[in-house]
Amino acid sequence: MNTIIAFIFMFGLLVFIHELGHLIFAKRAGMLAREFAIGFGPKIFSYRKDETLYTVRLLPIGGYVRVAGEDPEIVELKAGHHVGLEFNQQDEVDKIIVNNKDKHPNAQVVEVEKVDLDHDLTIDCYELNSEEKKKFQVNRKALFVMDEKETMIAPYDRQFSSKTAAQKGIQVFAGPMMNFLLAIFIFIGLGFMQGVPVDEAIIGGINDGSPADEAELMEGDEVVSIDNEAVDDWIGLVTYVQERPDEPLELTIDRDGELINTTLTPEAVTEQGETIGRLGVMRMFEDDPSKVFIHGFTQTYDITVLIINAVGQLVTGQLSLDALAGPVGIYSATDDVVQTGIYNFFMWTAMLSINLGIVNLLPLPALDGGRLIFIGLEAIRGKPLDPQKEGVVHLIGFALLMLLMIIVTWNDIERLFM
Repeated sequence: MNTIIAFIFMFGLLVFIHELGHLIFAKRAGMLAREFAIGFGPKIFSYRKDETLYTVRLLPIGGYVRVAGEDPEIVELKAGHHVGLEFNQQDEVDKIIVNNKDKHPNAQVVEVEKVDLDHDLTIDCYELNSEEKKKFQVNRKALFVMDEKETMIAPYDRQFSSKTAAQKGIQVFAGPMMNFLLAIFIFIGLGFMQGVPVDEAIIGGINDGSPADEAELMEGDEVVSIDNEAVDDWIGLVTYVQERPDEPLELTIDRDGELINTTLTPEAVTEQGETIGRLGVMRMFEDDPSKVFIHGFTQTYDITVLIINAVGQLVTGQLSLDALAGPVGIYSATDDVVQTGIYNFFMWTAMLSINLGIVNLLPLPALDGGRLIFIGLEAIRGKPLDPQKEGVVHLIGFALLMLLMIIVTWNDIERLFM
């Protein structure tokens, strides 16, 4: 149960933060954000506030912010259509009722001649059984009612396509950016809770009964050399010891300015099928606020580099698709991480947030990176690409991504039962 709760919390947080970035910058640019969704598929929860519908959907494979103008939203009204019109106190049309007009007794039914809901916001029409032509002004926030479902119209200046390439680019990039910011925030928070690891090979704690305990090492001791080889940092110490299980090592310790020589043998332990050496010591942490903030950025940068390198290895064939994990694989890994404690869980969440940001920036159709490519081409050409052709490319890309997701998920399931 703990794993289920942790996974739902983690997935919801990562997707929420990502989509929140898209939503905030869509609204800042004046775009009409119709829906803010966590998940895909059927709705299991919905809540409307102002212009935006907030939903939670069944399939936990991502989320989206649906901005006006990015997909078909309302039925195109053509000459000859009969629609019902309701008016506000300024005699502007504030509801356009396409069907079920009998459920709206206050609506004036007219025959459409011409409608412009993008620029002029007008309806040219005739009253039924009359040759008298009328022209009505449509309110900027009028509702289009189809099957009793209300959808706000979107004047052109509120559509995604009306914005500059810079505004579009920022709105698309904001999602991955928020994932990186979340990771930085988590690392800073962990730094304040448990401190920042010291680079030097200084012992922060000793396990009872371990080789270090038997050799009477103490908290605060700094290992300056092993087997007469200088130790530059903690990573160097750990690496040297892990490569020499059951081998006697000569350590030179700096204890309050006094150099002490001692010999001890790392205990041989098995991790992930590999035998390594372990002294039974823990790393020193410090709580300097300035270093905590710096650590948040450097840790995010280091993990970003590692993930980018891994993506490069996938592209060049050095890693196979088996190295990828879908929701099932991530859930399984989360189960292992949860058992090790809350700190490691939040570390795992930060790493997945960085991973989500990087994956979304890949230049593939349907991902934010693919959309940024099209926006860049628009900026170079000085005019937008054909929306229909771009839509087809993104649709094909989305289908291929779903196929990849199915393959990866199948591999995850196979690994669970191996």
